[in-house]
Amino acid sequence: MKRISLRQLRTFEAVARLKSFSRAAEEMHVTQPTVSKQIRLLHEEVGLPLLEQIGKKIFLTEAGEELYATCAGWLETWGRFEQKIADLKGVKQGRLRIAAVTTTKFFMPRILGPFCAQFPGIDIALEVVNRDRVLERLGRNQDDLYIMGVPPETLDIECEPFMENPLVVLAPKSHPLAQRKDIPLAELGNVPFIVREHGSGTRLTVERVFEAQKVPLNIRMELGSNEAIKQAVAGGLGLAVLSQSTLSLDPQHEEVVALDVQGFPIRRYWYVVRPRGKQLSVVAQTFLDFLRAHVQLLEPRH
Repeated sequence: MKRISLRQLRTFEAVARLKSFSRAAEEMHVTQPTVSKQIRLLHEEVGLPLLEQIGKKIFLTEAGEELYATCAGWLETWGRFEQKIADLKGVKQGRLRIAAVTTTKFFMPRILGPFCAQFPGIDIALEVVNRDRVLERLGRNQDDLYIMGVPPETLDIECEPFMENPLVVLAPKSHPLAQRKDIPLAELGNVPFIVREHGSGTRLTVERVFEAQKVPLNIRMELGSNEAIKQAVAGGLGLAVLSQSTLSLDPQHEEVVALDVQGFPIRRYWYVVRPRGKQLSVVAQTFLDFLRAHVQLLEPRH
């Protein structure tokens, strides 16, 4: 197997990780036929099938599992070498993979834009998914860094807070409680709430707060996005607890308001997370340093 190329291994790793030829082609910025050709050449060189396609699903064969476990380590080591050489030459280049929970889309562009402008040679792959998916990717060590509001207690990780993430109780502007001050949490026990799906970091925090105060959380509806929840609140379907970062910078354009409830806002933080002991690439360390130095870019400007 002397003729296996780094390009073939990178293509195989992408297909095996993403379980898709088309998504691998998109990530690698090549055509799907190019991906298929590289996999075919790799199959011929190894002499055994590495991937099986059943319907539209891709599965790894036993040989494929062995190669994936091996080449993932090779490619990570080689990637660090390439980035180190680029760093020694005074050039920051390479690919940065970040997985972040959905709420971060309200502020992450404010840091990624200036970062890309300062380091145009760095290509960013940002996965914005729900918390369960982020934890799944974290468990598999699929990315360089992870951004979330509630780091998991069951995984061996390192986490660093970088910005406040206060949670507020939202209501329609016309709600009777909108004009009240210092509202006891107990008064919300019979009010219907709209919440995120199970596993959401915001929902976990809200459930703990209500449980600690022995106040029932009356859930009327579960929705999978903050935008949908805000629209439901504006439509009078119930109250909600969301990150303050989901609110518009201009209150005049909002149909909802934050209530003055005792114990709120709940003080939380956004965290950058990685597996404990993970050796950061030059690119990932560059981004982490940039985030620490420019966190003010994330603050909303009213």
